[in-house]
This record gives sequence, C-alpha cells and structure tokens, in this order.
Amino acid sequence: MATVAAPGRTKEPTSLSGLGRALVQHQLLRLDQASAIQRKADAGKQSFVDELVGGGHMPARQLAQFAAELCGHPLLDLSAIDPATLPTDLLDRKLATELRVVPLGKRGGRLSIAMSDPTDSKLLDRIRFSAQAALDPIVVEHDRLVRLVDRLGQSTTEQLEDLVDGSLDDIAVATEEQTAAPDTSDVDDAPVVRFLQKVLVDAIQAGASDIHFEPYEKYYRIRLRVDGELREVVTPPLAIKEKLASRIKVISRLDISEKRVPQDGRMKIVLSSQRAIDFRVSTLPTLFGEKIVMRILDPSSAKLGIDALGYEPEQKELLLEAIRRPYGMILVTGPTGSGKTVSLYTCLNILNEPGINISTAEDPAEINLPGINQVNVNEKAGLTFAAALRAFLRQDPDVIMVGEIRDLETADIAIKAAQTGHMVLSTLHTNDAPTTLTRLANMGVPAFNIASSVILITAQRLARRLCNCKQPLETDSSALLKAGFLESDLDGKWTPFRPVGCERCGGSGYKGRVGIYQVMPITEEMQKLILSNGNALQIARQAQLEGVRDLRRSGLVKVMQGMTSIEEVLGATNE
Repeated sequence: MATVAAPGRTKEPTSLSGLGRALVQHQLLRLDQASAIQRKADAGKQSFVDELVGGGHMPARQLAQFAAELCGHPLLDLSAIDPATLPTDLLDRKLATELRVVPLGKRGGRLSIAMSDPTDSKLLDRIRFSAQAALDPIVVEHDRLVRLVDRLGQSTTEQLEDLVDGSLDDIAVATEEQTAAPDTSDVDDAPVVRFLQKVLVDAIQAGASDIHFEPYEKYYRIRLRVDGELREVVTPPLAIKEKLASRIKVISRLDISEKRVPQDGRMKIVLSSQRAIDFRVSTLPTLFGEKIVMRILDPSSAKLGIDALGYEPEQKELLLEAIRRPYGMILVTGPTGSGKTVSLYTCLNILNEPGINISTAEDPAEINLPGINQVNVNEKAGLTFAAALRAFLRQDPDVIMVGEIRDLETADIAIKAAQTGHMVLSTLHTNDAPTTLTRLANMGVPAFNIASSVILITAQRLARRLCNCKQPLETDSSALLKAGFLESDLDGKWTPFRPVGCERCGGSGYKGRVGIYQVMPITEEMQKLILSNGNALQIARQAQLEGVRDLRRSGLVKVMQGMTSIEEVLGATNE
C-alpha cells in the first residue's frame, strides 16, 4: 500500500500543474492519470481543470472542496449569486473571460475573485498586475464558473457596443480617488485610520458582538466576542494606543481631552446603501490608558423573526398569544448578553402596525426601529425610566417597552400601566422565570399587583450552536441521566453530538448561537401562590406541574435536536 510520501519520491513531469501535483500527493489521482490529463489539456490548449472536470475524471464539487481546503480559501456556491448584481468595472472584461475568473467585489484595495484553480500562480499574477490590487481568491465549482463567465462575456459584449472606452476609464479613476481620499487627508493618522477600519470590518464579518481595545503596561491587544467567547485577534504596537483611542472618540463624538472619567457614545459604519451598522462605544480609564469596548448593533438582528430565535413551537405559541393580549405585563429575564433586547425588539416588530402606538424607554436605544417612538434615558438630565413612563402614559400609548426595571418606582409605574389597559414589556436581571416574581416582591411591589398584572415571564440563555463539522458523541446512558435526561428520552431515536472544529468555525466546533428559553405563563394557580407569598421553589414546582420546561430541560431538547452540545447546556444552565 502506497504512503503519502511515495508520490513525492516519484519523478514528476515538470509540465504537471500545481493542482495536478496536489491531487497526486493526496492520492486522489495516480501520477500516470494526472500526466495523461495534463498532456490532453496541453494538446487542446486548455487548462488542467478544464480537462479534469470536462473529461469526467472528477466532479466539479469535489474538486472545489479540495482546492478550498488545500489553499485555505473560502468556498462559494455560485448559484447563490445574482449575475445582475456583480460589479462590471473591477477587471478588464476580456481578461476575465480569457482567464475564466469573475470579480466579486473590492474593499480597501483588495479584490475578491471567483476562480476554480487558486494554485495557478501565473493566472493570479496577471490578475494582480491588471487590477493593481491585492487578491482574495474565492474557490467556486468549475462548471458553474464557466457558464457564468460565458454569460457575463455575452452581456458585456452587447454593452460595450454602446459605450466609449474612455468613459469606463473615467469611472474607474473617480472611484479610486474617492476611495483613497480619506486615507491621504492626514498622513500621520492614515495608518491608524486604516487599521481601525479593518478591525471594524473584520469584526462585522466574523459575526462579533463586541470589540475590546485593551491597553496594558507592556502590550496592547484587541479581542472580539464571537458566539459569546472572547478571542484575541491582534496585538498592535503599544505606541498607537493614544491615537487609536482619540480616533474612536472623534468618530463617536466624545470628549477627546477627557481621559479621567468613563464616557459613552455611538458611531455608525455604512457598508452599502442597504446596510449600516451602529456601534455603542464605552470608554473606561484604566491604569495604562483607556479601555474601549464597542458593542456592534446590527439592525438586521431585530428583524430575524421569532422563528430564528430558537423558541420551541409551544413556547412560540404561548409568547405570541401573550403579546397579542390587550393589556398586561410581559417580562424577559436573563443575565447580560443573553439576548433579551433582541427578543423584545422581535416582539415589538410583530406588534408594529399602523393602528398601534408603541413607545420605548431604553438606556440607550440600541437599534433604531421605524414606526416606534424610542426614548433614550438620560439620568443626568432627569429623564429616568420612571419619568419617561409617566410621560408615555400621557401620550396615548398601546404598547410600552421599558428597557430595564431597576427600582421600585419604575416597577410601580410599569405595573400601574399594565393595570390600566396597556401592554408593558420589560426586562429584569434574574436567573430564571420563578425567581423573577420573588425579585419583584423583594423590590417592594405588593403581591396583589404582581398577580394582577404579570401575564407571562420568559427566561433565556444563549448557547453556542454546533458547526456542521460536528460528530456523534459516544457516551453511556448514566452520563446522559446525570446531565438531566429522562429514562423516556433514551429511546435510541437521537444521538448527542460533540464539537470537532474546521475552517468554517475557526477550529472551535461552534458557529452561531441558539436561544434556550423558559416560557412561563402566569396561571390562576400561580396567582394564588403569589397572593399567599409563595417562594420561588413553590412557583417552580407549580410551573413543572403545568408542563413548563425549565432552562435545563429546554437546553437538553436542543441537544436532542442536534443544535448544541451537552457541555454548552451544562455551562449555561443550573439544575
């Protein structure tokens, strides 16, 4: 049996392409096969890939996956691309048709190119020279690429008949000048500006929720929170910390000269005419400079819809039924970063209709929602949650959203609003749904007010979602029972999965997050418990009797569905 090293000891013909050599080395082709394909391609004046795929020696999909893994480039399905949206002035059309490549976009002097053979260095050099830009190759299936190139070549030929060459050149030059202008306006700060732009764009592309700029005595580091976990991404020179902080403060409209007290601000990045990303900026003076944390606020997250959040069908039905009621209070609970705001915004989007007046008081308003009256709380100016609520009640509201109930005054007004014919949505920082009721009681809210106003409580956590590279986990039934599964669950119809790690998920084994929810409606029996000053344990037992899943049980259901791992659920919930 041949080993991987065996092909390396065999004398290869010099004419064999880089992709052909790689296929031989990985034992996907024999050397004689690859040589025969290369000779036939040379004779027909074709590329190695043309003959390999066209001759039926290897499926285009398999070849694309191999090339992407070999070179570490992303793999793109061309069927998801609308040809009408592709840029037309990033690369000479004749050259693109000749080389069988498709330019996908350009950002910051880097050109993304769709190609089927990323190992062809001569082809890459020709593109790089023509475009005068650094390249980011994107691997695609060869047969689909050929069809797309032919289609674009035909359409551009017709267009070129009506266009003058000079006009195309003028457009390209104008675009380049516009792109370069911000970087050359200030020579000293230009590298810092470019660096910050790259960090922000990379964070958005990575799906990060927060960016941390952290100065220390001997070094400076930047971390991203991706899927709930902090990852160090870069350690720039310590000397840039002041300029970087100043740049962030300028675009966030903060006081540059003030470095002794924390500051809060906002900024926006416009990625395209259809998409803009807001950032909430917070500065904190530390021993060695200002630490800056930027929260990425993507408006699209509030428009995902309730199905994307991870509610089970029965939980979704209970929630939708509650928010459609004419009055009452709905509370969303959980720790910081558990997705409470997104859940509330999703509910507000469902209720956002022309016939409904919605007002929100937030600290601050994270995402702009058209059609909803959003108010930023400003305690220094006297605009507290309580003051905003009092003003709302004189504004003829139907639905009121309070960012957070922090004190008795806010809780009292919110409950009175719920009792006087308004739907009130708010958040609390508690561990689960039953403890929310005792938390309100501890604030000083009378039991009869709680029982008569609160109609539903949801508690939530965010667990990391398993990547597609997941593998079945081999474990015994005792370990599953210890984790919280029931005997009836171990019916052999499902298999727990474990994280593995691949290029797509950055080796973590997880990609994205999924919500774990406890949705507890306040029934008549629970109202009796509240009025009799029942504790959280009694309410939890009653909820269990009524079929309400606790957080642990909801998480285990996600494990049975293959969405997350047992470790994630155990780490996010208590028994």
